[in-house]
Amino acid sequence: MFTGIIEETGTIVRVEPRSGTTRIAVAAPAFAHRLRKGDSIAVSGTCLTALEMEPPVFYADLAAETLDRTSLGHLQPGSVVNLELPTPAGAPLGGHVVQGHVDGRGELLALDPVNSNADPELTDWWLRVRVPENVRPWVVEKGSIAVEGISLTVARWDGEVVTIAILPHTYRATNLHALRPGAPVNVEADVMLRLATEQRRKAQSSFELTLEYLLANGY
Repeated sequence: MFTGIIEETGTIVRVEPRSGTTRIAVAAPAFAHRLRKGDSIAVSGTCLTALEMEPPVFYADLAAETLDRTSLGHLQPGSVVNLELPTPAGAPLGGHVVQGHVDGRGELLALDPVNSNADPELTDWWLRVRVPENVRPWVVEKGSIAVEGISLTVARWDGEVVTIAILPHTYRATNLHALRPGAPVNVEADVMLRLATEQRRKAQSSFELTLEYLLANGY
């Protein structure tokens, strides 16, 4: 489990297509020495397995499903990615529960400063993302959403495009500053909202119209 609080950014060094998988090499000076073979690590919100470590670089494989569903299929040498290690049991939950199971690939429409005349290092930003259709049922205003693995809060939602306020620290400390309009971004819905929605759906589908129900309700 992750929290969506990005610990560090890394840089893609190499993308190597292989038979059935694609191997990526990620330069992560603050992370590579902490990893062991088989450890999980979230790369831009996608839970991957560290396979080899050559500090400051670690390697991970991308399955065909990962390439199809996430933004990682568009990585190139020089791409900046967000990195987060799993949250230890009992640790404070700083963001929200993020599984690292990307629901779909959205599109970054805009990332604009709130005050265009302010110092770019100090201003906050408006992020607009077109949410993939399969994720839209679980997006609500003021709810949580993970974009590129970052735990964020929905400011506005029109049913297709989500608008999110980005603080200066988040802008600088994540890969958002390296993305441009049109870029694919990983989107993961709030798993707690998904669970609640699914439980409600099951409860409604299990309803049975009985004689006792009709009598109790005056029929």
